Amino acid sequence: MSSSFVPDRSDRKLAGTSLTRSSISGRSLFSTLMTILAFICGALALLPLIAVLFYVIIQGLGSFRLSLFTELPPPPLVKGGGFGNAIVGTLIMVGIGALISIPFGVLAAIYLTEFSSGKISRWVRFATNVLSGVPSIIAGVFAYAIVVTTLGTYSAIAGGVALAVLMLPMIVRTTDEALQLVSEDLRQAAFGIGATNFQTVMFVVLPAALPAIVTGATLSIARAAGETAPLLFTALFSQYWPNGLLQPTASLAVLVFNFAIAPFKNWQSLAWAASLILVMMVLITSIIARWATSRKIK
Repeated sequence: MSSSFVPDRSDRKLAGTSLTRSSISGRSLFSTLMTILAFICGALALLPLIAVLFYVIIQGLGSFRLSLFTELPPPPLVKGGGFGNAIVGTLIMVGIGALISIPFGVLAAIYLTEFSSGKISRWVRFATNVLSGVPSIIAGVFAYAIVVTTLGTYSAIAGGVALAVLMLPMIVRTTDEALQLVSEDLRQAAFGIGATNFQTVMFVVLPAALPAIVTGATLSIARAAGETAPLLFTALFSQYWPNGLLQPTASLAVLVFNFAIAPFKNWQSLAWAASLILVMMVLITSIIARWATSRKIK
């Protein structure tokens, strides 16, 4: 007679428990390994940023003093001096770029999201994406051909136009995405109480998307403040205080470029200090962007 072994209920229960524990153990091990791998990748991504910031802070703090904000760049081999003119020039040109790009960018995004047809909006968004990938030096050449050759001189206005070209696609994209994220229920509610399309956009949609719009604008300003190539073609540089919008104007980014490659130690130390100021400006604008994002429209 042949006999077959039939496991009883307790044996099947033990086998099932063993398989379950093995499966859970395998998933836990895989999850732990992926968590460690993600942590290592995050640390490696942060390492270059931390290294750059640490080196700039160490080098810049050694030359940091209050006179940097109030004095002009010194001659070679002369200690002291500052780059107050470059700070003022940077603020002027970034301000001109913001005054040009923010209104046009926000209005273009409103048209794309609220009023345009699907075909037009797709082509404009495609053009915006292409423009955002154009190298900054191309924007400088464009502004040189349009503004500098027309005015016959390097100027803060030409520099502001070049920065506006770089800021515009970022503002359009962030504003467009912010408007699309506004709930359709808000629009329908506004239409339900008799509001026109214009009133809905101005008093309902825009306030709801305002934090994200401010974030995009501040990030574009931070990017423009650190651009060098466009300003070499448009604003050039000056050793003196700005005395008009139609004159060559100093900027922090161009000062760093000029002084960092100079063979004079005093200019090199000023370049490190200017780099620290640029990093601080970008940090402040990033903090403003985060603060604006966290704000709730009440």
